[in-house]
Amino acid sequence: MARGEPKSLENLLPRVLARLAGESGRAHTLAPVWASVVGPHIARHTRPRSMEGGLLIITVTSAEWARTLEAEAPSLREQLNERLGAGTVREMAFHWEAR
Repeated sequence: MARGEPKSLENLLPRVLARLAGESGRAHTLAPVWASVVGPHIARHTRPRSMEGGLLIITVTSAEWARTLEAEAPSLREQLNERLGAGTVREMAFHWEAR
């Protein structure tokens, strides 16, 4: 897209949220983007917790969810970067935290 062309809010908002998450270290702003990538079922069992230096930490409700999502991390990272901007999420970690 050329520099002078208007960008849709749908394309711009995820990148703004990624910038906020990166600057604050808190990834809760990425929750809508995360939910759009993983879907409502997985989103109910997970939440973005922090992001620093390209590392996105996701809180999960069980060790089983952590294992399952760890196996899917490359695909999830790719889908997130399509929305947030290339290279935004370089690594992902899944931490079990009982709710």
